[in-house]
Amino acid sequence: MAIMAISVTPIGTGSPSVGEYVAAAVRAIERSGLRYELNAMHTVVEGDLEALLRLVPEIHEACFARGARRVSTVMKIDDRRDAPSSIEGKVRSVRERMPSR
Repeated sequence: MAIMAISVTPIGTGSPSVGEYVAAAVRAIERSGLRYELNAMHTVVEGDLEALLRLVPEIHEACFARGARRVSTVMKIDDRRDAPSSIEGKVRSVRERMPSR
């Protein structure tokens, strides 16, 4: 299972607000059926590597369909094959190493 963090920035929209473009991108992720978590700076999606890579152009097209003239994307992929991996598992691994408060 691979995990991808992705952040898209629509450019040429005529406005500094990008929420409607991000919402369109998230709808594309939802249509894929892949598990995801949205946060303030990027979205984390898990699935097989091929599915994640197929998703990127769909996200771009969702932004272009809303009127973006350009889309800049930053993504990071963790493709771990030696052990099971999940969004929750990665978070749990870090939290277990943190001292209790």
